[in-house]
Amino acid sequence: MTLASSQSSSITTGVPDLAALPALKRSALRQWWRTLFNSPMPAKASRLLLIYCLAYRIQQNAYGGLSATARQRLRTLAQALAPERGRAKPAAVRLAPGTRLIRQWREQRHEVTVLEQGFAYRGHRYRSLSAIARVISGSHCSGPRFFGLRPGTQAVERGAAP
Repeated sequence: MTLASSQSSSITTGVPDLAALPALKRSALRQWWRTLFNSPMPAKASRLLLIYCLAYRIQQNAYGGLSATARQRLRTLAQALAPERGRAKPAAVRLAPGTRLIRQWREQRHEVTVLEQGFAYRGHRYRSLSAIARVISGSHCSGPRFFGLRPGTQAVERGAAP
């Protein structure tokens, strides 16, 4: 079966024409899914994903699937990309005691001093930057991100001091 196969091929083979899949209603896609995969259709799959999966299965049935060598190569690549179990998170940024973190927030300058254990902000000691960020912003947020110590923040991307 090819992408340009005719409607008559679906009648004779009982398999829908690949080009006709996008025109099918979701109920028809669900029926074809049950027929071709012998299982219920995933509930949260998008329509486009269903069409791609059904088209692949139809072609796989018509021409055969991947060779054993190709399947093994894909498995090897997937294992190399998969995160290792038990892998530690990236090390947190280490700040030397005495380091000052300065953040401008809503037209106010906020200065935090790193202590041996914890942080000082406006005469109070805090165990975490997140607690200080909560005091400043009024909502829960990541303290290291709030003060520009995590990737994804402008200060880190610019290479500027937070």
